[in-house]
Amino acid sequence: MNSDSFNQKSGIYIKKVKNDARVTRLGQFLRATAIDELPQFINVVWGDLSLVGPRPLAMYEHERLGEYESIRTQVKPGLTCIWQVSGRNLVDAETRMAMDMEYVNNNGFFIDLVLIFKTVPALITRRGAF
Repeated sequence: MNSDSFNQKSGIYIKKVKNDARVTRLGQFLRATAIDELPQFINVVWGDLSLVGPRPLAMYEHERLGEYESIRTQVKPGLTCIWQVSGRNLVDAETRMAMDMEYVNNNGFFIDLVLIFKTVPALITRRGAF
């Protein structure tokens, strides 16, 4: 059985599976606390990622983007954005895409600052993390 048979698709996105038997307790803790995201700060330092912006897509997800959704690629991908502070894995694909589009259309320094400050409580409460 390949690993794709364990994944849940939601639109163009592959969602993390809650209580995935392939993930150890340590892995669950790392995912829930987003510690597994810390190495991506290197990408921020290198300039490949922004602190705030729509999450980068995997190549297969990017290939499935429609004309409307491809607008999200007009901004640099980031570590946090609207959907991460609005429930992470509890947000369905359509809502996530709408949130990404909202960010693309309204981004700016103040919005980025608000999203950075909202990220801290989202990480602490682990809402939508699994």
